[in-house]
Amino acid sequence: MPKDGSATRPRLFFFLVLPSGINSGFASITLPFVLTRAGFSVTLTASIVALSVSANLWRFLWGPVADLTLSARRWYLLGLVGCAAMTLAVGFVPLHPDKPALLMTAVFLSAVAATFVVLPVGGLMAHTVAEQAKGRACGWYQAGNLGGTGLGGGAGVWLATHFSKEVAAGGLALVMLGSAFTLYFVPDVRLVATERIAERLRLLGRDLLSMVRSAIPLFTIALVCSPIGAGGLSNVWSAIAPDWHVSDDRVALVNGLLNGIISAIGCVIGGWVADRWGRWWSYFGSGVLLGLCAIGMAFGPRTPAAFTAGVLAYALCCGMAYAAFSAIVVLAIGRGAAATKYATLASFGNLPVVYMTAFDGWAHDRFSTTWMLHADALTGIVTVVLALPALALINSAARTKRAALAIPAG
Repeated sequence: MPKDGSATRPRLFFFLVLPSGINSGFASITLPFVLTRAGFSVTLTASIVALSVSANLWRFLWGPVADLTLSARRWYLLGLVGCAAMTLAVGFVPLHPDKPALLMTAVFLSAVAATFVVLPVGGLMAHTVAEQAKGRACGWYQAGNLGGTGLGGGAGVWLATHFSKEVAAGGLALVMLGSAFTLYFVPDVRLVATERIAERLRLLGRDLLSMVRSAIPLFTIALVCSPIGAGGLSNVWSAIAPDWHVSDDRVALVNGLLNGIISAIGCVIGGWVADRWGRWWSYFGSGVLLGLCAIGMAFGPRTPAAFTAGVLAYALCCGMAYAAFSAIVVLAIGRGAAATKYATLASFGNLPVVYMTAFDGWAHDRFSTTWMLHADALTGIVTVVLALPALALINSAARTKRAALAIPAG
């Protein structure tokens, strides 16, 4: 076991965050596939998926509990065991479309447990990775998240199709538990600081207040709560796949393994665009491209090939949006209590994923698949059109202020 203070290799974060991604894939890909075939409406299915995603909205509330009590590795193990156990429980809940309360409770608790996997991983990354390697660690972290989603979704659909949802949940739970062995190569840290809790909360509140008093951070908070780049359709593809006459195995492959790989590539592209042409171009551009993908699928033929091409193009743009989201959040939080501020904005950023997933399910059942695709696309594109002038005004005011400060007193 490495001694305290030794550096953690970046690629280990792929395996550490993998269980959280698997949990997400099981909830957003395997469950919709299983539920719609068990008689659940798309609206109810989308609502259950949205409930799972909503657990991330409250992560900032129990984040301090993890910071101020047990060590990072102990919290990770607790979260890992809880996540695996609740995923298994979801697989064994009877499916009754007229009585979804038990299933919804199990799904939500499973997602909550997954947040306790992610929280200590962030602390381990901040405290045990060398400064010059943190960028690579973040890349492996995102790859584990997206790769886990593809594994949890694709393998889950395949196992549910060829065996049962119980076997799917059990198999994925075992894979999750395997990540515990990664801790052997990771030094432990205790995230609690020497200050008293009241003092830490006072400093944190002051730092958060200073953030919301600045124009760009406040504008960023509004944007991360908007539909731009939300990618809500990713959570309903497996539920509406029959509209394209797609086989079960193709759903498992496209929505699972290939989706995870293409999304990860999109993350790399989005990060490169942010560095090359600017964070705002990356953010707004990926949001528009995501909408154009949905519109293209609405006008395209309802064939398996069109489904494959459309879903993978959407996954690529989703990955770009993930990277762009992180880029503008890092710009907004600055320094100070950066970890807490990032967790807070990341929690806000999950809000549009929740309401757009629920909205897409409602639009599908109320109108049609075609109108659902158009509605999802237009909400993002229209928001981009409204946000661009606001950003121009903010930048203009900032330039004017800088020019005034540069004029020497007469």
